[in-house]
Amino acid sequence: MAQQNKKNNINNKKNVGGQKNNNNKNVQKQQKKHINAHIKKSLNETIETGLVNGIFVYTSELSIKDFAQKINKNAKDIIKHFFNNGIMLTLNNILSEEQMGELCLEFGYDFQKEVSVTKENIFDTLMLNEDDSNWEKRPPVVTIVGHVDHGKTTLLDALRDSNVIDTEHGGITQHIGAYQIESKGGKITFLDTPGHEAFTEMRARGTNITDIVVLVVAADDGVKPQTEESIDHAKAANTNIITFINKTDKPHAKTENVKSELMNFGIVAEEYGGDIPFVEGSAKTKIGLDKLIETINIVAEINEYKANHKGAARGVVIESHLDKRRGPIATILVQHGVLRKKDLMVAGGTYGVVKELENEHGHRLTEIYPSQPVVVMGLNETPMPGDKFLIVGDEKTAREIAKAQKLKIQNLLNNKKSSFSLENIKEQIDAGELKSINIILKADAQGSVEATRNSLLKINIEGVKINILRATVGAISLSDITLAQASNGIIYGFNVRPTGEVRKKADEEKVDIRLHTIIYKILEEIEDAATGMLDPIFEEVITGQAEVRAIFKHSQVGTIAGCYVINGSIYRGSSVRIIRDGIVVYSGEISSLKHIKDEIKEAKEGHECGVTIKNFNDIKEGDIIEGYKNQEVK
Repeated sequence: MAQQNKKNNINNKKNVGGQKNNNNKNVQKQQKKHINAHIKKSLNETIETGLVNGIFVYTSELSIKDFAQKINKNAKDIIKHFFNNGIMLTLNNILSEEQMGELCLEFGYDFQKEVSVTKENIFDTLMLNEDDSNWEKRPPVVTIVGHVDHGKTTLLDALRDSNVIDTEHGGITQHIGAYQIESKGGKITFLDTPGHEAFTEMRARGTNITDIVVLVVAADDGVKPQTEESIDHAKAANTNIITFINKTDKPHAKTENVKSELMNFGIVAEEYGGDIPFVEGSAKTKIGLDKLIETINIVAEINEYKANHKGAARGVVIESHLDKRRGPIATILVQHGVLRKKDLMVAGGTYGVVKELENEHGHRLTEIYPSQPVVVMGLNETPMPGDKFLIVGDEKTAREIAKAQKLKIQNLLNNKKSSFSLENIKEQIDAGELKSINIILKADAQGSVEATRNSLLKINIEGVKINILRATVGAISLSDITLAQASNGIIYGFNVRPTGEVRKKADEEKVDIRLHTIIYKILEEIEDAATGMLDPIFEEVITGQAEVRAIFKHSQVGTIAGCYVINGSIYRGSSVRIIRDGIVVYSGEISSLKHIKDEIKEAKEGHECGVTIKNFNDIKEGDIIEGYKNQEVK
């Protein structure tokens, strides 16, 4: 009898379990059907631009000619309106949203923007189940940044081990680029990325997933170059900052000195009247970790991070790679909705059915909620970090959206516009599109940095603010290019030069680098650009760079530099500058160029040569000799 009852209980449990599974499958099936219908309806909806019952309805910016046609007005009246306000425009000038609103009020119309969903903009425009009642608290997403060797990795590992619920201490089976811990104040998601440049690269692509940045500074080392970079990137991303002063248990720890140093970069502790929480401790000995986690939870509570906890998932790709055995693998972060196994996902230009979901322990999961990172298997290709994803209802729609996204990405690469250029400042100011000029300043000495920075901040351009994102000593770096690209900024170099690698990156990202040796020339250039007076006749062209690998002293000739041409060509008689650690130490011209004993006119990339510089003998090994010429702009 007891045996029979046991059997009946087991069967009942199986039936209940089976019923639950069937219910979940039915819910998922109905959800997919609803998603598919919603997406198809959104994609098929066409919104007409024009007057509707006295309201001007628009979906995007229009030229003066097109706007005039839509509101049945003469384009000359619109041009005259702006002319009377001191702005010269033509028929083909594109009106900003503010300008169209201004004109609507002028002509007695209300105005309203409508969003038209397309396969190209679907990740940004499609709204799924945005009912406020579904929005609940979500875990904060935290990125840890700082200077190399200040303990970022040690802190990440210590926090990972501090998980009060994780019973598998040290049982991490794979690196997935992110992980989540359970603290007394709730869950916290940590992004295990290469640092500040990683989330800045994502921000450059329109994706900002970090809520809080933890800045790690070693108490025995203080503020270093990468510390400064991390601060700049965190501020530009407009994220909350918490400072963790690490290694306070070291004999030479100087905590108060670190706090004083950080004040110079706008990181002011709450105890000194600032708004940045500071936590002191040691990642290695796990001192201060509880306080750090508590501080993260307090910041999260104050900011009330929320997300939609129902409906179809959408979010962002953190990283991806191709596994020989399992195919494309993507680590993603769900930002809204619920991700389930067998969902049909589109991520950037890729798509596929979610075959498996795994956490950082390699455990397989069935449902993923907002701010939860997870490894996804099943996509047809590897997506790019920063790609957005969403769930769709059928494969045909998924394939079409992915195809459109691929084409969009290709077109953006082919037609990439400048991140920011002085040449178009006047047009942007007149169109009301430019509110601030973001500048990254690099100079050869601290005195030059301060003098140039102070002078730039004194420039008065009506309606436009000069915003200094970074002002530091040293060569123009790849990090500067990344920050300029993400912040739509311009780089000014005073007596410093970019390397060939940095220049190539700037060209690829269309970042404008301006190089000067006289401070007032920088100020004149910006002011002229803002008033439309900037009309460059000549531009500098770098012909090549040669690295000094040996030094030879000659009693009659002077110092001969034994060089290897690393890019382009070096010409006899060419104008050159000597660059040492990214800083210009001399500008002059080549007096002689030889190969072995023969005088030559040109030394090409990959060849060796002997160079002497007119009136300059203080050449050192490792110096870069950069040849350049000025040519007329056509």
